[in-house]
Amino acid sequence: MNRETAIKIFEEEKVRVQWDENKEKWYFSIVDVIAILTESPRPRKYWNALKTKLKDEGSQLSQRLGQLKMKAADGKKYKTDVADTEQLLRIIQSVPSSKAEPFKLWLAKVGYERIEETEDPEKSFDRAMETYLRKGYSKEWINQRLKSIEIRKDLTDEWENRNVKKGLEFAILTDEMTKAWAGFTTREYKKYKSLKKENLRDNMTNLEMVLNMLAEVSTTEISKEKKPDTFEKNRKIAGQGGAVAGIARSEIEEKTGKKVVTSKNARAIQNKNIKRLNTE
Repeated sequence: MNRETAIKIFEEEKVRVQWDENKEKWYFSIVDVIAILTESPRPRKYWNALKTKLKDEGSQLSQRLGQLKMKAADGKKYKTDVADTEQLLRIIQSVPSSKAEPFKLWLAKVGYERIEETEDPEKSFDRAMETYLRKGYSKEWINQRLKSIEIRKDLTDEWENRNVKKGLEFAILTDEMTKAWAGFTTREYKKYKSLKKENLRDNMTNLEMVLNMLAEVSTTEISKEKKPDTFEKNRKIAGQGGAVAGIARSEIEEKTGKKVVTSKNARAIQNKNIKRLNTE
């Protein structure tokens, strides 16, 4: 059972979903999912009972859930409990339903694979290669993508050594670097490519990815030499590293007469690879 099979249930119109642009998360109506999984005639009552059960078990999940106004069957909008993907999977684990089994099997499989990868990191690269091949990427693109993961890890390790905090501070530095070479913040770049939750690097062309790697490598090397001791100094260096790739981008565009940063996303990249294979 893979993730693609498991999440097909969410593609049904019965499940109301809403995209949060700021948090870059999908939110699902919990009672809609409960109705499908349990086939209960009173899904709201079922969910209220489940919330109580989770609270009695010591789970703080229900306290972290939010509410959004969603359109009901009568056409009006009412506040309803919603969950992001991670929260919803936790709820599904607590539902005794045959329809929930695909999710539980997938979660168990993912958990086992993560343990294996901790013991043998090479397996994570092998699985990544298999996943990208199934999605239609070329081997050349995949090799670059895997290399980009290694380069990104080197950069984040360097940031941690400079006491940059994971999460918001990492995101700010990444934005600074990306803006310097691509002219977009990460969010603007994703919007340009018509992306939501998808990974930006998974939707880059070979050239975009190479320049992004150049920006990250440059930032890492400058940081190692200058040893910044404040967040603002790290921010300045992120901009400098990105500027190195920005210069390369300008040179390429001048010589080719073509824009490097493109609105093409993974679907366009994969279709191009399929067409190429069909002509060989």
